[in-house]
Amino acid sequence: MADLVPLSLISVGRQEEVSQIVGPADEARRLEELGIRRGTRVEVVQHGTPCIVRIGASRLCFRSNDTLNVLVREQLG
Repeated sequence: MADLVPLSLISVGRQEEVSQIVGPADEARRLEELGIRRGTRVEVVQHGTPCIVRIGASRLCFRSNDTLNVLVREQLG
């Protein structure tokens, strides 16, 4: 069984599936416009500010606070 955890807790190099985005609607919409949406697989490249994630061939940078709003389904093992 997989648990939902904030993206900020995923180790660098791990790739997990976005399960939901929480927080104010305008912030969630902004993340979705960047490509971070439910079902998308994201890889953490760097934690901190900026946080860098890879989605496919693209890299996105954003504030580390935003990673608390992105919940991913962490696969065990």
